[in-house]
Amino acid sequence: MKRLPALLLALPLAISAAPFVPKDDAEIVQRLPYRVDASERARRAALARDPAQLPLAAAAARAALQRARVHGDPRELGAAQAALAPWWAQGDAPPEAALLRARVLQARHEFEPALAELGRLLARADLTDEQRAQALLDAAALHQLRAELPEARALCEQLQPLAALPAAACLAELASLSGQGQAAAQALARLSPGRTIAPWLALMQAELAERLGDEVAAPAFYRMALAGEDGVYTRAALADWLLDRRRSAEALSLLERSPDAEADALLLRRAIALRQLGRDASAPAARLRERLAAADRREPGKHAREQARFALDVEAQPREALRLARLNWALQREPVDALLLLRAAVAAGSEGEATCQELADALRGKGWQDARLAALDRRFSP
Repeated sequence: MKRLPALLLALPLAISAAPFVPKDDAEIVQRLPYRVDASERARRAALARDPAQLPLAAAAARAALQRARVHGDPRELGAAQAALAPWWAQGDAPPEAALLRARVLQARHEFEPALAELGRLLARADLTDEQRAQALLDAAALHQLRAELPEARALCEQLQPLAALPAAACLAELASLSGQGQAAAQALARLSPGRTIAPWLALMQAELAERLGDEVAAPAFYRMALAGEDGVYTRAALADWLLDRRRSAEALSLLERSPDAEADALLLRRAIALRQLGRDASAPAARLRERLAAADRREPGKHAREQARFALDVEAQPREALRLARLNWALQREPVDALLLLRAAVAAGSEGEATCQELADALRGKGWQDARLAALDRRFSP
């Protein structure tokens, strides 16, 4: 199933950092954790000669989106858009180009335009079954991210005759967010009856186990999921599980072993781990502060989740964290977003009390099961 990891950071933070300027041409600004292979270089050369080759352009865009997802590098989204340039503003673009265009918008957290694009795409009659299935999955994931569960469920039901396994996983995950956590866990387990679990499925099971408060299954599933390609997202999720339990040294080791240790999401968790250990976190914090400022200049107002974490857990600025967490909650409403908003509201003291009450009322209406949020419901239940 298509995941929507929080890898791209670009919301305002109350800082005024100046752009970083190297002292000389030989200074290394950043080392990339991966290299573009020969086939990709050949594809780029062919596209430079003739940008309107849709099969080559689509392959280049898919590869760039994959690198953005796997390595947490938002610059690859620009490469994906560049590959799609001949069709980027074309209303009747070929389905393949329109689907990839929606995925670039989705990855940039431009959720409304992405949903509009997918809606237009699903109304077309010229889609292949594979294209329709992917569009349904992407649209369902976007509705789930916004806590629009009935809309997501309707799309997953449409998916069933096209892709039975992803549809079943999608419906189980939606059930887990609708007060049926244990039944959903059993349904997900039935989708992988053998000893080997697909990493994407293990990741879904890990997140559900964490929401159910299963202290044994959650880390075990997260470690299984590390075998997959979503390395940055999965390492960040497992690191968060460890950090929440003050197992900071384990989290730091997990993060430092990653080939993508400099990705923003992992750099943030490294700073948090160092801070929990009482060690100097100024270097990673300074690098991340510069990147967040640059992201804010590039795409303001879109990616507050990680910036709120930075303000709360690294900068120790609870009021700023609460402001950012509120902005994030207006954009995306997954359980992790509710938890972040709760933590920021509690840290902000009296200024966050109204937010705590509003959040408790909202979650009660959704029927979410989440051990991490249980204290909130008890405190503010009528």
